[in-house]
Amino acid sequence: MLTFTLKHKDSKSKARVGEILTGHGLIQTPIFMPVGTQGTVKAITQRVLESEVNAEIVLSNTYHLYLRPGTKILEQAGGLHKFMNWSRPILTDSGGFQVYSLSDLRKLKKDGVEFRSHLDGSKHFFSPEKVIQIQRSIGSDIMMPLDECTPYPCEYEYAKKSKELTSAWAVLNKEAFNSTSPLYGKEQSLFGIIQGSVYKDLREASAKDLVKLDFDGYAIGGLAVGEPTETMYELVDFTTDFMPENKPRYLMGVGRPENILEAIARGIDMFDCVMPTRNARNAYLFTSQGIVSMRNAAYTNDFTPLDPKCGCYTCKNFSRAYLRHLFNAKEILALELATIHNLSFYLNLVREAQKRILDGSFVEWKNEYSKIISVNVQSQKEE
Repeated sequence: MLTFTLKHKDSKSKARVGEILTGHGLIQTPIFMPVGTQGTVKAITQRVLESEVNAEIVLSNTYHLYLRPGTKILEQAGGLHKFMNWSRPILTDSGGFQVYSLSDLRKLKKDGVEFRSHLDGSKHFFSPEKVIQIQRSIGSDIMMPLDECTPYPCEYEYAKKSKELTSAWAVLNKEAFNSTSPLYGKEQSLFGIIQGSVYKDLREASAKDLVKLDFDGYAIGGLAVGEPTETMYELVDFTTDFMPENKPRYLMGVGRPENILEAIARGIDMFDCVMPTRNARNAYLFTSQGIVSMRNAAYTNDFTPLDPKCGCYTCKNFSRAYLRHLFNAKEILALELATIHNLSFYLNLVREAQKRILDGSFVEWKNEYSKIISVNVQSQKEE
């Protein structure tokens, strides 16, 4: 079971600094978790992820690992940590969002969800109990329960029924967790997921349902699915008021750097998103001055670092001209160097947020960062 220590609270916002201690190491919050859906963060090795990027935790996915390599292989390997040779913490999403994204290939039932594999069309069934069992086989440090992620827009009555279903499943998830034991000698923890679409009364009710069950941490799910950004911020600010102060708070699937900073200001500790790695593979790189495209002809003979303010391996050793050349030549190295940079950028961002919260300058720094990004986005539109 993890322990969470709240180290410091910002006096001008709800931002906070903390520590999460797991069986595979310590995590300093606020933290960004690189997404390694299938037991690998795309285009980067575990060695580089640890030594160059210094990722403190990665996220993998129950749905994908269940389909392949499967629980039998994972158990034979001694769990996902050994299978992928990763010694630091792992969080596993329950697969609820992936099942939700299958739309017409799924069928919700009172005791779980029936779905067809996106790989071969085979039929499968996830119950709350089965999702816990799969994550025991994975051996992740932080497990997520089965929930239903509502679409946007979503009618109130549908959102209410979905919230009630997620709350009922939460009870079954917790009972299954309490009645089973870790397989590999390391303690595991279970978070609850707050749902309720864009309706504040449902978000409040969902949070209260879960807090009664005393999970090890709490996540906000069902956001960043198409709703306006300001609506997301408003709901995060509202919902964190009902989340325990002495437990980690996780906003699932978010997001852009400015989204992360705004959510930190509203009391969130943990984040994940495919954006930095996916953008990297498509030549879109995050910098202190905004996003740049490495396929832009303007960088043909630009021999300056990608971001002079970044100290990652890519920025210290290679120019914009070289990165553009690699992408245009379709060299595999382009994907690795870009991924190293984007993940370093995200992790440096949350580490800077930690420092700013501690020294009392977080709000001013966040607002200045937002101005720079806003100006850069506007200039890109005008071009």
